[in-house]
Amino acid sequence: KTPIPAARKAFRKLLDSRGELLVPLVFVTNNGSTFRQTKADQLTHILGVPISPEQVMLSHSPLRMLNQYHDKHVLVSGQGPVGDIAKSIGFSRAITVEMLREAFPLLDVVDHNRRPKIAVREPHTAVVLFGEPVRWETNLQLIVDVLLTAGNPGNAPPRPPYPHIPLLACNMDLMWMAEAKTPRYGAGWRLRGGFGHGTFMVCLESIYKKITGRELKYEALLGKPSETTYHYAECLLRAQAASRGWQRPLHTLYAIGDNLMTDVYGANLYNRYLREEGSRPGWRRQAKVAAGKGVRVLGPLEQHQEVDRDGDGLVPGAVLPGSARCSSVLVCTGVYSPRRSLEDSLTEAACHGHRDFTFDPALVEPDHVVPDIAAAVDLIYQLEHFTGQ
Repeated sequence: KTPIPAARKAFRKLLDSRGELLVPLVFVTNNGSTFRQTKADQLTHILGVPISPEQVMLSHSPLRMLNQYHDKHVLVSGQGPVGDIAKSIGFSRAITVEMLREAFPLLDVVDHNRRPKIAVREPHTAVVLFGEPVRWETNLQLIVDVLLTAGNPGNAPPRPPYPHIPLLACNMDLMWMAEAKTPRYGAGWRLRGGFGHGTFMVCLESIYKKITGRELKYEALLGKPSETTYHYAECLLRAQAASRGWQRPLHTLYAIGDNLMTDVYGANLYNRYLREEGSRPGWRRQAKVAAGKGVRVLGPLEQHQEVDRDGDGLVPGAVLPGSARCSSVLVCTGVYSPRRSLEDSLTEAACHGHRDFTFDPALVEPDHVVPDIAAAVDLIYQLEHFTGQ
């Protein structure tokens, strides 16, 4: 909530004399417990620059593209108004873990003082993890119960079905940076923050495997460093460029961040994807889940009616062709610290990525390293020969 000193300086560099942004810009965050409007208002207040919801992308934003689940009965986990968030991005029949606990009070046996209020007995078709919840024990217990019973914890089958019902997860951050005074240490890390949703996912994966002897499978992994997330962000940037009347395609995307295993890994992974797609005919790309599950994910261009209804402003025929490359820019004001050499930070032990994202030294090596975001903007202007006018 406290801006990095260079942040306001950086965004002043991105404004013209009328106070409008000079270039298309999207804030890609792994936060999934709020609405885009709320995050846009927060950024506007912190940075002193007007930020619109169309310039904000939360970890769950790409779920808008998975419309095959929007009319299904799904269980959503996280904190904040996750039920309302789920409905806002297209899930018309979502229930929360709290609602499920109240329907099946005997499943949540840790707290003996909790009592049922409502009943929801319809089997679930999928589970959606928006972010780390508040009551981990309740969420872990009930999610595992739903997975072990094909979505119907009130009518358990003789043996757990496998594969289990689809599981979609947003935000794989193991830990996150905050204002806490006491650092939390890890291999290659020195964080002032707390456990992220990635830690909750590790717990869920471990419990499921301990009970069943099988691996927990994800239908989709969203949020940085997923290719799907960067694909969606690119579409938002292209829509902004089109709305400005730009005729030329966006040749290079610059992804600025402080985390090697999310910001840098994701940017480099998407750059690899762009290179592969660039060798194929046509520019209408289909993002694939980075974990390699082969799940087809419709892009915003194909889902323009749904996306436009939700306010993204993506209109068919108004979006420029895709970009040619994505360049990663690492800043030293967050998770990554220049006190530790970059070479030491690029080891498998130092990178706490999700299990389904294979460690590859090339994917965690940034194209550029700068002190802060103001220096990143200066670097990009220099590389693009842009005067800022």
